[in-house]
Amino acid sequence: MQKPPLLTARHALFLDFDGTLADIAPHPDAVQVHPGVVPALRVLHQRLGGALAIATGRTQADIDHFLGPLQLPLASEHGAQYRMGNGVTGGVPAPDLSGVLHTVQALLDRYPALVLERKSAGVALHYRQAVELEPLCRAALEHALAQSPGLEILQGKCVMEVKPSGPNKGRAIHDFMQQAPFAGRIPVFAGDDVTDEHGFVAAQALGGIGIKVGPGETGAVARCDDTAMLREWLFQMAAPEGFPA
Repeated sequence: MQKPPLLTARHALFLDFDGTLADIAPHPDAVQVHPGVVPALRVLHQRLGGALAIATGRTQADIDHFLGPLQLPLASEHGAQYRMGNGVTGGVPAPDLSGVLHTVQALLDRYPALVLERKSAGVALHYRQAVELEPLCRAALEHALAQSPGLEILQGKCVMEVKPSGPNKGRAIHDFMQQAPFAGRIPVFAGDDVTDEHGFVAAQALGGIGIKVGPGETGAVARCDDTAMLREWLFQMAAPEGFPA
């Protein structure tokens, strides 16, 4: 498997957040961002002419908080919401989540180790502190979705997310690549989870490269062993000598 490529001014860079830019934490709010990440992203955003975006399951507010004061182009909530580098924003209408929330609240009341993450277009149920509850969580969410058309379950690392059917990171990358300043460039997408596989497929279908962070089967053609290796690559690309013309 390849190593991450040397970035040039011809590339467009897309980055997942949890498990890629930052280590996964026991609770979504407990994530710590390495102090070198924001300065490196600022440099790379400038060198790439603005063609650097975050593609994440997180909300826009979360990413702006963790990466502030940067406000980068962003496909948040797996592409359900977006903010492109040309000033265009948008997304899918907020779905009716009342039935899902009722089901999840019943689970939270019974199993306090579970964590609910509310989003504008979906909800994420984290069971990292109670992995034995995965079958129960899936059965409950599938039952709730049977009464809620237009929604789907997206499986991640110790998390199940209920989101609008359709949007995913691959579609987001494809859409971004049709717009300035991304259009005409070579896409590179780094992510760690099964939720990032659509992104790898999209980037590589457009002549680019997917970078899998961490172990596991993947459709990506390049790999970083862990988040530390991915960050070191970013730091090298952001160094004065690390970015060929």
